[in-house]
Amino acid sequence: MKNTKNTIIATLFLAILVMAVGYSTFATQLTLNGTAEIVGEWNIKITNIQVQSVNGDVSYETPEFTDTNATFNVTLKKPGDSIVFVITIRNEGTINATLGTVIFKEDSEEDLPAIQYKTSELQNSLDAGEETSFTVTVTYDPKTTEVPAIKTKTITGIIEYVQK
Repeated sequence: MKNTKNTIIATLFLAILVMAVGYSTFATQLTLNGTAEIVGEWNIKITNIQVQSVNGDVSYETPEFTDTNATFNVTLKKPGDSIVFVITIRNEGTINATLGTVIFKEDSEEDLPAIQYKTSELQNSLDAGEETSFTVTVTYDPKTTEVPAIKTKTITGIIEYVQK
């Protein structure tokens, strides 16, 4: 019986040894390497600002713009005078965009109804390579009967496009 026990123990030990050698012979280590690259480009910008029309006795400086800012200065001399600017925005990137937030705020210490700003709607989506335009109209209210005490009114616009 002692010999049988020893034989069984030796056989089990030999089986474990054969399994360990077999495992190490057939085990393989796998190495995984990967690289990710972003190739899309976000580039939405103002590409032009020009005068579309002038009504009345209006003087103005040549509009200026950079990729993200447009500036115009206008002098309106009498009620009914107006000027219309066309601002062009282009998606020169490779990522399609959707119109997000649009805020036009008239900055003034006091309300100055004699000067009125009006903007047209903007295109809701701007795919890569597309451009859109909108207008800003500045008008000296034709119903004004007195020269206002405050004679300057500024508009600030924020147009935000987001990834589609």
